[in-house]
Amino acid sequence: MTRIADSGVGLRLCGSAAVLALLLSGCDSTPNERRTVARSAGRELDTLARTAAGKLAKVGKATARYDANNRARRARPLDPRQQIAMENKLLGPYAGQVNALTPADLPNAYAQLVRETRTQRTTWTDRDWDYARAVYQRLNDQLKQIRMDMPARYELPIRARQAEFVALQAGHTAAGINETAKQVK
Repeated sequence: MTRIADSGVGLRLCGSAAVLALLLSGCDSTPNERRTVARSAGRELDTLARTAAGKLAKVGKATARYDANNRARRARPLDPRQQIAMENKLLGPYAGQVNALTPADLPNAYAQLVRETRTQRTTWTDRDWDYARAVYQRLNDQLKQIRMDMPARYELPIRARQAEFVALQAGHTAAGINETAKQVK
């Protein structure tokens, strides 16, 4: 980083921008020197813009490919037996009784779901996440059914667990897009 003094106040500028500022503010520079510095700085900015545009295009292609793969996978219906197995794995003692969960049970069921998701997520495939989302959706459907009977003190823990599940899922999606970006040329 180059430091340029200006009336006793320190300005911090980097690279050719510092040189440009020095030449443009200095009375000793000639128009040709200023033009040379301006062209150099312009080329540097153009290079940075082209590099950023290339990276953005690559991420865009990767995101589109990942999204297309997700849509194709999700178009296939879930296997009911595997769905039950995932529910048993994620909900433990609350499995098989999601439609019968009471307002007092629901915060603990969400906590169980998030705890197991945190533990198992590193080994999950995209299809496993589809099954986990199905379990999560079943809990959300039950929440909609009993929301009017639920005390307000249960809302915050449930919302926190929902946010954490969505964050874990988003992390998986970001990792998938990153992996796809590595494959895109």
